[in-house]
Amino acid sequence: MAIAMKIAGHISRSSWIRRMFEEGERLRLEFGAENVYDFTLGNPDVEPPKAFYRELLALAQNPLPGMHRYMNNAGYAETRAAVAAKLAKDSGLNVTADHVIMTCGAGGALNAVLKTILNPGEEVIILAPYFVEYKFYIDNHGGVPVEVWTDHETFQLDIDAIEKALTSRTRAIIVCSPNNPTGVIYPAESLKRLGDILKDIHRRTGHLIYAISDEPYARIAFDGKHVPNIFPLVESSIIVTSHSKDLALPGERIGYLAANPRMDTVLQFMEGAVFSNRTLGFVNAPALMQRLVTKLQDESVDIADYQAKRDLLVSELTAMGFEMVRPDGAFYLFPKSPLKDDVEFVKLAQKHHILLVPGAGFGAPGFFRIAYCVDMKVIERSLPAWRALAREVGLKG
Repeated sequence: MAIAMKIAGHISRSSWIRRMFEEGERLRLEFGAENVYDFTLGNPDVEPPKAFYRELLALAQNPLPGMHRYMNNAGYAETRAAVAAKLAKDSGLNVTADHVIMTCGAGGALNAVLKTILNPGEEVIILAPYFVEYKFYIDNHGGVPVEVWTDHETFQLDIDAIEKALTSRTRAIIVCSPNNPTGVIYPAESLKRLGDILKDIHRRTGHLIYAISDEPYARIAFDGKHVPNIFPLVESSIIVTSHSKDLALPGERIGYLAANPRMDTVLQFMEGAVFSNRTLGFVNAPALMQRLVTKLQDESVDIADYQAKRDLLVSELTAMGFEMVRPDGAFYLFPKSPLKDDVEFVKLAQKHHILLVPGAGFGAPGFFRIAYCVDMKVIERSLPAWRALAREVGLKG
């Protein structure tokens, strides 16, 4: 075999989104792009805010000497200070540049964290439904993923189930709020309860369990809802995030990790994370993007645009008979599959030129994901196809 057997196995288990993308390419060639409704990828269709282009133009017209050279592996001091100031404002804590590392997106941040904290065979709890890459990131660093379901009806944290899953081998738990793929926001009360449990374990046994908060959608919240900052709620917390979604820059791979300044071991953790970020091959986050996002920490894409798309889809699909939790943020819907076999349902949707991802790809058979970060006109054009699909599976249509 030309590649490692483990990698070959990973490819076969992680290929749902890739398969659907390839199917979309085939359908677009056969029927025309305007007749295919692709809801598979979380790839924002909106453009970055105008402030991004102002900063880009200013740098292009007035380049700084040495602006493309290596810098401290943690990132530019001024960029980290800007991120820290935003986190300090949101958390009410004394977050400084020394608690921040600029990274190659949230994926780079999460890999740096896991490499820093994991010993071989230690466990990381992931909450189903979950972002599929979590399992592979954990495996990258010798860890063992442990799946714990959220509440099956609301997708909110099941704190009792999490507590039962904690063992002497548990090293971390990953939370994502607003969640991919469900869009729910975890309230402060639930996160504080989780933090109290982890703190009590640490106090009684000396066993430190980290809560890693994956937050690329934290600024995309609807209906005036607020995404709680995890730092005041969980002492042993680390934030990993990117500007892929809130600034619509997924291809630029710019993000950061930040450690809770209340952690007793924060300095040791940060030293390890800087080392891990470098030796994983990321070395440092892209220099130009660091410069650009320094002044954009309070900027965001137009949240109203995503909320309008959510409202239209939720209204129309529920009227057709689909069942779903109304998301609080992000840009995903995660309805129940009207067929017991969610893979079979997704295949049936392809007949109507609707491209979806089965819940099995997120550790949640019986559901399917809709990524509605597409043009509103695509959503509107897709509605007759949705109605025909609904009728075919015995819903109202």
